[in-house]
Amino acid sequence: MAEKAHNGTLNPNREEIHGGDNYSSTYLHDDVPSDQALRRIKTAGSISISPEQFEKLFLSPQNNVKGELRSTLANPTPLALLGFLLSLTPLSFDLMGLRGAGGSGAAGIGAYFFMGGLLMILGSIGEFLLGNTFPFVVFGSFGGYWLTFASTLDPNFGATSAYSPDPTKPYLGATSPAFFASFAYFLLFMGLLCLIYLVAALRTNVVFVVIFATLVVAFGLLAGAYWQLAQANDAMGGQLIVVAGAFTFVTCLAGWYIFAAQVLACVDFPLSIPVGDLSTLIKGASQRKGKTENYSA
Repeated sequence: MAEKAHNGTLNPNREEIHGGDNYSSTYLHDDVPSDQALRRIKTAGSISISPEQFEKLFLSPQNNVKGELRSTLANPTPLALLGFLLSLTPLSFDLMGLRGAGGSGAAGIGAYFFMGGLLMILGSIGEFLLGNTFPFVVFGSFGGYWLTFASTLDPNFGATSAYSPDPTKPYLGATSPAFFASFAYFLLFMGLLCLIYLVAALRTNVVFVVIFATLVVAFGLLAGAYWQLAQANDAMGGQLIVVAGAFTFVTCLAGWYIFAAQVLACVDFPLSIPVGDLSTLIKGASQRKGKTENYSA
């Protein structure tokens, strides 16, 4: 007899999977239409994964959703992570000014549009379809961040031209104190957003916590750097940008680590990379409530 899994699908026992004739007799009776038999086999072949494995694949505590989309659609999480990493990693080196890099990352504007923006939005939509709310919100917000950052650097959007003292030279607005002071607020509240994500990530894994913790510091440093530049404190502003780049580099190291862990897990690689699962260590509110009800009963 097949047992019912947490997501509503049937989880077969060993006899149904390896039982040979028993498996055929269970699902392939002569009086069962072929399409119905195929659906039965597909349902019975659904795989239940552990909370630790679920959290590693989807960066979210295991939750119950209706339907079989998780066994039908691909996992969008690595795609979104890839877009994030291929945008932030080069930008980190730009911020640190290594090997002559600089320009606030303007050289990577194409990557911000089509890697950070596009891939993270696609990943967010995929997480939405699978019912994974936390990664859906995280990837969607960061996809929007990369599109915002890219459009700010793109002169065709006119983000800096409004601050230029000379209408014929819109690029001068990028060095305007008013522009620096205004854009710093966007960075500040990106840091606040990451702080909220950091608290929520305490129920995911250690690597995700490191990512958001370093991003909180990095966005705070970048906001402070832009305010220093707005006050013509170029030396201090430049130093803060370099330190922020160092923190985002640590973010990227953690990101590449968890990306490798996810890709290997997706192909069922025999080597499992630990990410420090926290979903079972820090119990959710519903789990605590269930325990309380059991004790009171």
